[in-house]
Amino acid sequence: MKRILLVLFLIASVSVVAQTPNITIKGKAANATGKEIELYKYSDQLSRTEVLLDNSIIGASGFELKMYAKYTTLVFLQVENYSQSFFVEPGRTYEVLIPKFDWSIDEKRNVHLSPEALPVVFENLPKDEVNLKINDFDAMVDSFVSANRYYFDQKFHPQRRYFDTLCALTEKRYPDGKNAFFNRYKKFSLAELKYKLSFDSRKNMYNKYIANQSPLYYDENYMSLFFTMFANSISSGNRYNNVHKLSRWVNNGSIGTYMDSIGLDPLLRNEQVRELAAIQALKESFYKTKYYKREKVVSALEMIRSKTKFPEHRELIKNLLALFAQKGKGGDAAAFTLPDVDKKMVSLDSFKGKWIYLSFVRVGEPHSLKEIETLAYFKDSIYAKSKNVEFVTICCDREFQKMYHFLRNNKKGSRYGWTWLHFNNNFKLLERYGVVSFPTFLLINPDGKLQYAITPSPGSGLLVNPPWVEKKESEKKGFFLNGGR
Repeated sequence: MKRILLVLFLIASVSVVAQTPNITIKGKAANATGKEIELYKYSDQLSRTEVLLDNSIIGASGFELKMYAKYTTLVFLQVENYSQSFFVEPGRTYEVLIPKFDWSIDEKRNVHLSPEALPVVFENLPKDEVNLKINDFDAMVDSFVSANRYYFDQKFHPQRRYFDTLCALTEKRYPDGKNAFFNRYKKFSLAELKYKLSFDSRKNMYNKYIANQSPLYYDENYMSLFFTMFANSISSGNRYNNVHKLSRWVNNGSIGTYMDSIGLDPLLRNEQVRELAAIQALKESFYKTKYYKREKVVSALEMIRSKTKFPEHRELIKNLLALFAQKGKGGDAAAFTLPDVDKKMVSLDSFKGKWIYLSFVRVGEPHSLKEIETLAYFKDSIYAKSKNVEFVTICCDREFQKMYHFLRNNKKGSRYGWTWLHFNNNFKLLERYGVVSFPTFLLINPDGKLQYAITPSPGSGLLVNPPWVEKKESEKKGFFLNGGR
């Protein structure tokens, strides 16, 4: 018994040591004291699910974040709506500075459509540091392509010899060195550019970069090349199977036939490659609702997940299914507790069992104001008819006082007599609800699930015949039903 306990202790000890942070990012911020800074990475290149690695409140003396990684990994720092990505290597400590920054840019323009990068300055980096080398390499490639854009532009007559010149220039300026990650970065980045420019066939690319080796799941650039090569090559149909056959097999649950049939492509004879390409194809199929039923795509992925012998594929599918469930119809509404106009904390759970018409607005934004007026027009009649409905508006102006003055010091404020909450600078909540513009509306049913993938606005006419009103079948009358004359 003691021997068994010793073995279990050693296993637990090894597990703990393996996950001990081996990367540190510490820094200062000029005007961000009190703001939360978060460190993320992507779980994989297919679902691109964000994984929180560490977070901290920026203090007067700065911040410190820690993480563990086995390989060089792409991460990004995020503060509110602003982020910056870079690569980190195991065993390194990074010193960064976030200079003075205008945090209210997102109130002047939509930073989701026109992003504003979080300014991050690295200090005390060695000259051979991988981010410096990558930045120099990318700048050289961009400069060469820009200077010769006529010969790279698909609208004209792209000439492969210019791409070959670029490769030769790269080999001369950046010969392979000791850093295996940078060597792969060069190789796969140029390969992806080559394929996108149609300078080589998928078959040749496959034989050179994918055949006779296991997929490099841990390398973002390899996976990016793989998914670029097989993008829409299955889900939209091909010479071996048209989209009608493929969608019929998925919609009928014939996943064995689906997998065998896509294997008719010589490039997908390898079981591991075929399964990975199939997972990518099913992700694409989820959004091609003209041909594929979403619930059947989910069932197909679940079936592959239950039968696959590749643990990486189980993880990929788990991330995809979580992505589909998070923001789609039938997904759970993200919980929150936010202050109302009197700074009393109100939780989503307090409306449990009701239909919740949830709106995200900014009170100074014209489109938001129009929809608020429409809500006010319908509010009394809807509340009088339905006791199980609640309008909840979340004000997303940074300053709480804007909401307060809009409701309490505005002559129209008394018209907006429903539940108002301030988002309390909870940018992560907006992200979870997919709020990228204002106004945004979501309908939550009494079970706490999202009723629609995309909820119509009040101005669309939704409130004229709302889904929470019980539809009563009217008595059918007609000549024959009434027995004739």
